[in-house]
Amino acid sequence: MKVKTLLSLSVLSISLSTLSFPTFANTPKAVDKIDINQYVGKWYEIAHLPMYFQRQCVSDTSAKYAIKADNTISVLNSCRTASGEMKSSEGVAYPQNQGKSQLKVSFLPKGLRWLPFTKGDYWVLRVDPDYKVALVGGPSTKYLWILSKTPTIDEATYQSYLQTAKQQGYDLSNLIKTTHTSP
Repeated sequence: MKVKTLLSLSVLSISLSTLSFPTFANTPKAVDKIDINQYVGKWYEIAHLPMYFQRQCVSDTSAKYAIKADNTISVLNSCRTASGEMKSSEGVAYPQNQGKSQLKVSFLPKGLRWLPFTKGDYWVLRVDPDYKVALVGGPSTKYLWILSKTPTIDEATYQSYLQTAKQQGYDLSNLIKTTHTSP
């Protein structure tokens, strides 16, 4: 009788413990490779998870990418602040894998970019075949952007990219949609 009771309590205990601990979500995974020549150009932010560096941005957020002679990628991020001022930040992206879908980005002045731990992850998690819409994040689920080569995308496409983000472990409860006041 004691063995049965102990066995039942053990099974109950194990069952309850699996309910009380969250399951581990999927982790982000970059696409294997991108065609960097198709990827470069201007991208409009459609939505993003809040982050410190974008705290002053209220609309018109975009990024321009261009291939440099040394095979790095120049980055120019721009956004409109609440006062109506356009702010921008220049940086450089360094490919981290052969497929160029995982990059490290630095916005430090050129002379300080050698410092360790000063580059952020920029992973292309999904891009459509025509390079019109992309989902960008990193190895954690802390940052996320939905980008488009146009200031808006249709709702079905938007929902599809949200689904991909969820499948990769992102909590979208704080996702912010970006407005664009000019094309």
